[in-house]
Amino acid sequence: MNVNGKLGYAILILLSGMARAQDYPSHPIRLILANAPGSSIDTMARIITTRMGEVMGQAVVVENRDGAAGAIGMEAGKNAKPDGYTLVCASSSAMTVLPALRKNLPYDPVNDFTYISNFAVFPNVLVVNPSLPITNVRELIDYARANAGKINMASAGIGSTSHLAGTILTQMGKFEALHVPHKGGGPSVASVIAGQTHFTFAPAPAAMSQVKAGRLRAIAHSLPSRSKMLGDMPAVNETLPGYDYSTWAGLLAPKGLPKPMQDRLLGALQKTLQIPAVLEGLTAQGAEVLLIQGEDYRKYIAQDLIATAKFVQAAGLQAE
Repeated sequence: MNVNGKLGYAILILLSGMARAQDYPSHPIRLILANAPGSSIDTMARIITTRMGEVMGQAVVVENRDGAAGAIGMEAGKNAKPDGYTLVCASSSAMTVLPALRKNLPYDPVNDFTYISNFAVFPNVLVVNPSLPITNVRELIDYARANAGKINMASAGIGSTSHLAGTILTQMGKFEALHVPHKGGGPSVASVIAGQTHFTFAPAPAAMSQVKAGRLRAIAHSLPSRSKMLGDMPAVNETLPGYDYSTWAGLLAPKGLPKPMQDRLLGALQKTLQIPAVLEGLTAQGAEVLLIQGEDYRKYIAQDLIATAKFVQAAGLQAE
């Protein structure tokens, strides 16, 4: 093939791609979710996909591919065709925590995906048993120091968000607490309610329902600054400057998705997140909108990976 022939072929491919993008989407889109049905991120993803499908004119169908702490779903998303009809719901646990805990994952969180946008952040709430004389972070630190060797910290399991959030708290607050891992967030919160452990971090929806019932006392949250959603509750950062360890979620596609389709998806996501019913649904799940787009989102992940690896090391964990 001569130069003119090659140029013509390249133009033909480009025009063909533009035509596909103009017709996109022409049939339903699936969103791979590496979490179990009924989980907080599953509920939130369905709130968004229902309205995003309306915005795009085609249904966006959630497909749960949970297992192996998220590795199964992420691998399935990585290996899908970059044709715009398979998307991936990314979470901080699968994109930063798991890579810090496991070697030889079947996916590279930074290089194996097309980054559309982050879309939500979930604060974790620091809660204590109401019988304790603790109403803020400073009092927790002082109480733990005065009762060295007697304070227990509950978590949803080794390497969980609550484990790492609590470990960072003890490191920055310079106090000790015995880590008591549980099989999930529900049992860990229940142990604090029962007085078997003294404090834990829990997702805002799960924590605040128990706080309102008087079973727990919320003393701070993990966002870097105060949140309208959580009213007057202070951030841990106000007592321990630099503290910031919340959970986030975002939208990815297989590597190689054409730019026009990326733009179409980003625009649809932005419109979806302006719908009042979607915002109300996210708030009910304890989430706030957080948009970090395209390559900025990829850089955000890369930086979060480095920070999380340090947190994992601080927790005394090693990649398996």
